[in-house]
Amino acid sequence: MIIRPLVAAALMLGGQLLAKTVEVEDFAFQKSAGGISEYVYEPNGLSVLLMPDHSAPVVTFMVTYRVGSRNEVTGTTGATHLLEHLMFKGTESYNRAKGNSVDQFLRRVGSQFNATTWLDRTNYYATLGSEHLETYMAIEADRMRNLLVREEDRRPEMTVVRNEFEIGENDPTQALDKEISALSYLAHPYHHSTIGWRSDIENVSIEKLREFYNTFYWPDNATVTVIGDFEPANVMGLIAKYYGVYPRAPEPIPTVYTVEPPQSGERRTIVRRAGEYGVVGMTHKTPEATHADHAAIKVLGAILDNGKNSRLYRALIDKNLTTSADVFTGAFHDPSGQFIYANLAPGIEHQEVEDAILDALTKLKSDGVSEAEVTAAINQLTAAAAFGRDGSFAIASRINESIAAGDWTLYVTGDDSLRAVTAADVKRVANLYLNENQRTVGWFVPLETEAAE
Repeated sequence: MIIRPLVAAALMLGGQLLAKTVEVEDFAFQKSAGGISEYVYEPNGLSVLLMPDHSAPVVTFMVTYRVGSRNEVTGTTGATHLLEHLMFKGTESYNRAKGNSVDQFLRRVGSQFNATTWLDRTNYYATLGSEHLETYMAIEADRMRNLLVREEDRRPEMTVVRNEFEIGENDPTQALDKEISALSYLAHPYHHSTIGWRSDIENVSIEKLREFYNTFYWPDNATVTVIGDFEPANVMGLIAKYYGVYPRAPEPIPTVYTVEPPQSGERRTIVRRAGEYGVVGMTHKTPEATHADHAAIKVLGAILDNGKNSRLYRALIDKNLTTSADVFTGAFHDPSGQFIYANLAPGIEHQEVEDAILDALTKLKSDGVSEAEVTAAINQLTAAAAFGRDGSFAIASRINESIAAGDWTLYVTGDDSLRAVTAADVKRVANLYLNENQRTVGWFVPLETEAAE
């Protein structure tokens, strides 16, 4: 390994935080932004993001695999999440019997660690003392290709995942959200939730899970992000040592080519089951996170939702129609939606709440919004983003979502995109996307206790 290090440091150029690069054999520099440098390890295509910060002797190491529930099909829904659980069951070299499994090691050194799965990605991470980075990297790299995918591990983990599924089924908003998404997306795999359908969770075979693992867990389908107290040249040497032993995937990583057909009319669903309160949910189709309109749609969502001066708070909560009103703007690899959920106050009818939501949207579309509302929304969003960068893990977590969306630099450019949004932009996207033909509406109607029994 030939290493020719340059001084790794951050500098400012025209207000942009940049990072000096290092030259290490087999690592091809791609670009830098926001103090982050991107490289590709050319022998196997592994992507690497490096952000040195010597303010504390800790480092966050995160591996993002570009596989999520959008890569599943009927029969394997929930496989990505179940496989995430199995990834902690060990390899021949690192396992519980030897006392050196990934979780045993990380607990021993006082690390904060976990893994998560969502629509477009799965990630594994730990924040730990810098002196322990190499050992963790060795264990993490080993389970990329050497996992023991065993039936005796699948059975107990299946019950754990099924319990998670049942928790969601017993939550009115989550249960309704699953139904609305399934109705809103008919062809695209965003149709099914990340947890999967119960029968798939219970019945997917270990052979299917092993096939899933052997399809997607390869260097050229992963990004390693390292943030904190490290020297780039040294870390790149370790990445080459532990990840460089693996080749690229033997077959091209399967791509998702299904495009959701245009929706041509409002869709509706009702969920009737036991529950403590009613819910009205609504979504409108919106474009992918990399789309030029995404920033304006986020500002629109904040104007609808953020704080006591928001449009939906005044239309619903101030009038004692609901106890909450929440807006979630999808920021995913493929077109998603802007979701509105409102929990009904006691004695209030679903239709009254739905009408109030639609009246608020109609008024916003016809009259537009004020510059003051836009400024407040942008300030709220950028402040939340700043708080979300507090610490190496928080930064890595945000970058992880941008990787999943298809462009890690969204983490850097997001605030500037928000600040460029105008009141005219908000009115335009509201009229373009908040229309009946792209709308899916759902009601959660709680059954009386006697009827439920």
